[in-house]
Amino acid sequence: MDFARSTHPGVAAQLARLEALSPGGDRLGLERITALLDRLGNPETRLPPVLHVAGTNGKGSTCALLRAALEAAGLKTHVLTSPHLVRFNERIRLAGTLIGDDHLAALLEEVLDAADAIAPSFFEATTAAAFLAFARAPADALVLEVGMGGRLDATNVLAAPAVTGIAALGLDHQQWLGPTLGDIAGEKAGIAKPGVPLVTLAHPAQAAARVRDLAQQRGAPLLVQGEAWDSWTEGERLHYRDAAGTLDLPLPALPGAHQADNAALAVAMLRHARVLALPSQAFVRAMTDVRWPARLQKLHPGPLTGTREVWLDGGHNAQAAELLAETIASLTHGHALHLVTGMLSTKDMEGLLTPFRGVAAQVHAIPFDHPLAVPATDLAAAARRLGLQAEARESLEQALAHAPEGSPVLIAGSLYLAGEVLALNGELPD
Repeated sequence: MDFARSTHPGVAAQLARLEALSPGGDRLGLERITALLDRLGNPETRLPPVLHVAGTNGKGSTCALLRAALEAAGLKTHVLTSPHLVRFNERIRLAGTLIGDDHLAALLEEVLDAADAIAPSFFEATTAAAFLAFARAPADALVLEVGMGGRLDATNVLAAPAVTGIAALGLDHQQWLGPTLGDIAGEKAGIAKPGVPLVTLAHPAQAAARVRDLAQQRGAPLLVQGEAWDSWTEGERLHYRDAAGTLDLPLPALPGAHQADNAALAVAMLRHARVLALPSQAFVRAMTDVRWPARLQKLHPGPLTGTREVWLDGGHNAQAAELLAETIASLTHGHALHLVTGMLSTKDMEGLLTPFRGVAAQVHAIPFDHPLAVPATDLAAAARRLGLQAEARESLEQALAHAPEGSPVLIAGSLYLAGEVLALNGELPD
């Protein structure tokens, strides 16, 4: 169960029904989603051209950039991403607009009525509902984010997407995907399809070799950064080059140097998706139009933040934490940073906290509304063992009250916590 709630009675009723129907925890495999979609008339066979994105970190940002470019070109675009931050509806975007509550409730009911004895997971039922919605609403393209892994992810029932892509790779979800980076790369590369271009960033050698092997086995043309295409930054510009020519673009409007790679991956996927042709100006606009909540987002003045400088990020693995610590240090110009953090017990506390040594002047550990949230006292103790100054706080509000006025604050550690923050500050993703 993905701990989803809704204030809409119809959606809430179906989510409660799904929670009762589905077993707890994550499950991988294509048997249940295939059976469920078959009962629903196989909507996955009636979708617009699909851009399918896997990766450990950056796949959400890549999807946001893909959507921005497609919409800048005037193309109606469906999007499926996960998880949501505040409202379940954020997962499903129909031709540019978040799905409405009544429509969502009806779709979930239809899926669950068809799911008797299949017992789909939360993500499998969500994916089936999204495919139903996408098959029934006209659009020019579908941006599809992998939930976990790739090979056995529910989104991988598609026979022939227009293009597939793999963003940055790192160690996460090892209990499902395997202990090594090579194992994880193999699972991600499982989205490769015969004859479908597979576009990837330049990955570490072990991961790159595994991706190359899988692409060859599947008969997927492999297009790797630094080989079939390339990108680099100079000043405030992003330069992109492939066999079709070069592009000179603004840097993406997402904080962090790593976002240039995500932007270049999105450009490369679109340039190699043979059924889609975008004008150069669409890529320029995408860089300035892109938005992706809770990814180093500077919060607006609001009921939670007041007028102070507060940043929010939902990164929840060691690789994301390293990038986050490096980027926030540059954004706050050396001012004493206060880190407010809450994490799930399934995550690597040491890997998430270690990069903030020398960056965070004080860590404020907090609880949040999730059954797997680490107790604040345990999280503070873990931070102190790593040499960080840390205290447990009873709430988010108390943590902010203990951060001195004038000091920048970063709230990070979990997308579930990030959703609470956005709701409390009145910044609902749209």
